[in-house]
Order: sequence, then structure tokens, then C-alpha cells
Amino acid sequence: MESQTIVEALLLGLLEGLTEFIPVSSTGHILLAGHFLGFHSTGKAFEILIQLGAILAILSVYFSKLWQMLIKLPSDPRTRHFVIGILIAFLPAAVIGALAHDFIKTILFESPRLICVMLIIGGVILLVVDRIDFKPRFHDVERFPLSVYFRIGLFQCLSLIPGTSRSGSTIIGALLMGVDKRAAAEFSFFLAMPTMVGAFAFDLFKNRNVLTSADLPIISVGFIAAFVAALIVVRFLLDYVSRKGYALFGWWRLVVGIVGLAALMVWG
Repeated sequence: MESQTIVEALLLGLLEGLTEFIPVSSTGHILLAGHFLGFHSTGKAFEILIQLGAILAILSVYFSKLWQMLIKLPSDPRTRHFVIGILIAFLPAAVIGALAHDFIKTILFESPRLICVMLIIGGVILLVVDRIDFKPRFHDVERFPLSVYFRIGLFQCLSLIPGTSRSGSTIIGALLMGVDKRAAAEFSFFLAMPTMVGAFAFDLFKNRNVLTSADLPIISVGFIAAFVAALIVVRFLLDYVSRKGYALFGWWRLVVGIVGLAALMVWG
């Protein structure tokens, strides 16, 4: 990476951790902030690789549950059903993301106006969906029908457009499928694990020839900051959305999108 400072990496890492698991688009926020800070990472790898910090945060929070699932997987049909459901939900975005990787990184990631527009559109949708009086049919993330897992996975494909939000698209998809608000957020956490690990590994492989040891300090700072911030968010998010819903995040997206567009008009 060129002459980016540790402070910029720290700020972007904190932004990643704070926004990864709420439906506001962490990638959109980092790309916009990086644009206005003049931050340019090698192959846009920083923005993806620091997600490992957020991954480890959620793995640490859910370690006990994941360990129990691993133990019960060979003998417990319910656990096998849930693991299969996660894999089914993961596959659509994994396949499309791999096929469209270069287009996403070189075109969509370089379009701050697109990011702002998607933040605004997603904010409006989130506010509308949050006001609908759904009658939830599914309350346990381990017992969704396989078709529901798959359809939520299709919604996750929308998040390949920066500014859309991985958690936002999966949560909205789950709500529309009849999942209650808490379970929608919790399943988004579980689906994040293979999705983010896959994105991290694939991006690291794609950039293996351009990343150098000089990139390591900046990525490390962003990674640690993302881990700490994500750890805080994950511990409090489920209780918050159970009580308050998602309206706050819809307004958040609208404000950031509108302010971002105004800033682009003024400063370019």
C-alpha cells in the first residue's frame, strides 16, 4: 500500500467492525470513507482482508455453540439439517461472487455514487420492511425449511453490489420468508461465517502476487480494530433488534447515502 497511515487503517478497521453485522453495508462505508480519505489499497485487498477480524469476533462469540454443533453433527439430524441449510444459503453468492469477482472489484468497488445510491435504496426498503406487521412462522434458525435457507441465500447475492449490505439483504430476505427479527439477524451471523471466510480466502488467492510485506502492518491494524469493534456489536445486536427492530439502520443508511452524494457533488 502506498503512503496510507496507521491512523487511516485504524479508522477503517473500526468502521468495518462496527458495520459488518448491521444492515448498513460495511464494504460501502469503507469504500466511501477510503475515497474521501484518499486511501488506496493494493488490489482493493485491504477492504476484504480486514473482514477476517470481524469473522474471528463472531467465531469467538459463537465458539461454544459451534463446538457443540461439530460434536453433534454425525448423530443429530437437526444439526445436520442446519449445517446443510447454511451451505445451501452460502452457495449462490459464492458461485456468482467467484464468477464476477473482477467486475465487482474493478468496476463496482470504484463507483462511490453507486454505493451512495444503493445505501439510500436499501435504507428506504429497510424502513418499509420494518413497518410491515409480519406474522413470523420461523423462530429457530436450526429449523427453517431448506427452501427458506436457499431463498435467503438468493437474497444474499444482492450484497455483491457494494452499498447493498450482506447482512441487510439476508435479513430482509429472511423477514420476507416469515422469519422473526431476532432469528433473521442470528441466521445472518451464521451465514456470514462461510461467506466471509470464502471471500477472504478467494481475495487473498487473487492478490497473492501483488501483496507484499509492506502491506502487512496496515492490514494487521485494520484487522485488530475490526475484531474489537465487531465483538462489541455482535454481543449487543440481537437484543437490540428484538426490542427496537431495524428502523435505526434504515435512517442511518439514508443519512450516509445522502451526505455521501452531497460530498461527491462538492468534492468529487
